[in-house]
Amino acid sequence: MKLSRRIPLNALHVFEAVARLGSFTRAGEELGLTQTAVSYQIKLLEEGIGEPLFLRRPRQIAMTETGLRMLPKVTQGFTLLAEALAEAQEGSRDTLHINATPTFALQWLSRHLGAFQLRHAALAVRLSTTQEIIDFSREPADLALRAGRGQWPGLREHRLMPIDFSPMLSPTLIEAAGGIEHPLDLLKTRLIDPGDPWWPIWFKAMGVPPPDLSGMTQSRMGAQVYEAGLAMAGQGTAMLTPAFYGDDLSSGRLVQPFATTASEGQSYFLVYPETRANLPKIRHFRDWIVGEFASVSAASSG
Repeated sequence: MKLSRRIPLNALHVFEAVARLGSFTRAGEELGLTQTAVSYQIKLLEEGIGEPLFLRRPRQIAMTETGLRMLPKVTQGFTLLAEALAEAQEGSRDTLHINATPTFALQWLSRHLGAFQLRHAALAVRLSTTQEIIDFSREPADLALRAGRGQWPGLREHRLMPIDFSPMLSPTLIEAAGGIEHPLDLLKTRLIDPGDPWWPIWFKAMGVPPPDLSGMTQSRMGAQVYEAGLAMAGQGTAMLTPAFYGDDLSSGRLVQPFATTASEGQSYFLVYPETRANLPKIRHFRDWIVGEFASVSAASSG
């Protein structure tokens, strides 16, 4: 039988306080219990053990031999529990676990996270990536960077950047296709993910009836960053978010043949449970990343 079912741990806590303070009354004051409640917990413990732990005398109590044998082990047990909780809390305070999509992690976060770590050198950072929306009640992440429309129940959210998109490909592929002058010229290249719902949205934004792409090979890489890698290698045209590929566009590794971008109304958000909003490590990261995107927005609008 488990100890917690045979002997309530709360009764052991009361026993330790009574033994240490030598008084039912003082133990009750420390624990926020009435003297009657303290006596009841000690009675439960004695009944569970089958031996008296205290001798009740007028205006004083004395421990029995059984109580004296128990006390060091009980004290040691509560000390170990306190140390375990302190270590867990310390680890929780000192490590920030971030969950992000692979594209956001590789194309933005990994390039900027060093600035955050320099500002908060005592805070260790752990990063995990997944395309799926995580459940904070089951995953160890402290916060997440996710794509969507927001309004997730129980989460506080901060909108960071809109998700827009436009086709991109390598200069060598443009040359092999004989140039890309019209949106439909893209069909002369391999579309890396023709089943992506962004394609018809973008063609409509260009004022072109969306072509039937169902006959093309329906490959899917699982994350935008992987499709960008194929596009840079000249293996097809990918539908990408320009904000993530500024360096690749400026260096010529990628070309965005049309300035028009489209959107389906989604954005990237920083999210975390409402109950964690006041944790210092959450506040530090929130203030930093919201400030970073505010600076980018101000620079682009200026």
